[in-house]
Amino acid sequence: MKILSASQIRELDLLTISEENILSADLMERAAVQLFKWISGKFDRSRRFIILAGPGNNGGDGLALARMLAENRYDVEVFFVKLSDSTSGDWNHNRERLINEAGISMTTIDDTDKFPLTGQGDIIVDAIFGSGLNRPVTGPGAGIIKKINQSGCTVISVDIPSGLFCEDNSSNTPGTIVRADHTLSFQLPKLSFLLPDTGIYAGEWHILPIGLSSNGIQNMTSDFEYIEEANVSSMLKKRQKFDHKGTYGHGLLFAGSHGRMGAALLAARAALRTGIGLITCHVPGCGYEVMQASVPEAMTRVDIDKSCITAIDDIEGFDAIGAGPGLGTETVTSLAFLWFIENCRKPLIVDADGINILGMEKNNLPILPLSTILTPHVKEFERIAGKASGGYDRLMMQIEFARRHKCVVVLKGAHTSVATPEGKVFFNSTGNPGMATAGSGDVLTGMILALLSRGYPPADAAVLGVFIHGLAGDLAASDVGQESLTASDIIVNIPNAFRKLEEKNQ
Repeated sequence: MKILSASQIRELDLLTISEENILSADLMERAAVQLFKWISGKFDRSRRFIILAGPGNNGGDGLALARMLAENRYDVEVFFVKLSDSTSGDWNHNRERLINEAGISMTTIDDTDKFPLTGQGDIIVDAIFGSGLNRPVTGPGAGIIKKINQSGCTVISVDIPSGLFCEDNSSNTPGTIVRADHTLSFQLPKLSFLLPDTGIYAGEWHILPIGLSSNGIQNMTSDFEYIEEANVSSMLKKRQKFDHKGTYGHGLLFAGSHGRMGAALLAARAALRTGIGLITCHVPGCGYEVMQASVPEAMTRVDIDKSCITAIDDIEGFDAIGAGPGLGTETVTSLAFLWFIENCRKPLIVDADGINILGMEKNNLPILPLSTILTPHVKEFERIAGKASGGYDRLMMQIEFARRHKCVVVLKGAHTSVATPEGKVFFNSTGNPGMATAGSGDVLTGMILALLSRGYPPADAAVLGVFIHGLAGDLAASDVGQESLTASDIIVNIPNAFRKLEEKNQ
């Protein structure tokens, strides 16, 4: 699913109207029908709906929705948020229909003192500003948005929370953006929904198809995509009858140190559950018995040091390498890791302490092998790329870093983003807050190592690994709940995640 800019969305609306030879009011009606279907499927007639409509087409959507709710015996009150003396033509059309067909009149709000009284159980439909907004809300509009956020009502935003920009919100004013419980976005998600400091305003967002031109969407270029199950299912390689373990690759994992052997165990177990043919784990001496007893399917190679890894070499004969989980940053380990990075020519994934070691000196970064996959969380990313002023700025830094160092950057979090050397970014659609737990990243490292070892290109391995990791986490959460979810629960559900994707292909 492409993520388009506000200007592209406007262009797509016009293209749809032209291709279908319909009026813009017809497209607005189509959008309102989808709004009504979603709302009526979730809320019964016991709730009062307060529609707050601005003077533009977003307000027109709200007026059309109000008419449909009233015609279906919902309790509806409509308020015109008068931010301008001029209203759009489609807004005027739907105002007339609201009055003539539903018998509903509007109350004008031109001051915060006129904000309606709300009660427990009321639902506010925010249809004040749409996706075309490009400057912070001020004056009465800002006051009304603050009233919405203070109301205690369930808030549903039409297309985008009022006050939120589609992309870059670095110049926006946080206190003048609606905090929606639900955002009903037309056809495609907005980029700001996927970033941590702006996605909070959208709440749970839902995509409503309104039949925008499929040719138009296909022909529009975007560096941003939202990855869904159908995309990932089509990427999976099918096993063949005469395949053997060599077909699925031999991966080498450098991981663990005294007190951190759990990271190596989790990564190795995850790699095996993700279908790797063979895995060898290079661990310090203290980890030998732990690995042999806990992951009998893995081969174990022991470092000369008992507490940490001192040599990261002897990598011939392996299809891909993983390094970093539980590695530690001791001087001897850091030196060994940097030597390895400078000399490695294998498909490579670096996580955790491997990233921390890279971040110790800026001149470490140019030695990264081409197409290396880095899997930092936000703090680790800051260590290698610097601090960002916000989510959009961090995204731009991620893209620039991936391009400059010709690597794949997996920035972990809600809607984990995968940036490629070509400047493309893929946002993940799976996962849940329960996965914010110790060892979850080690599991992801093992999964991506398995996919690299099996011959998937680095960008595909990263996208697949992130999606399946999140899907396994979602399946785990449905079983044990988010509060009790552990990294081991994710591993247990990797087979279920694969099975679900395979069913999609049948």
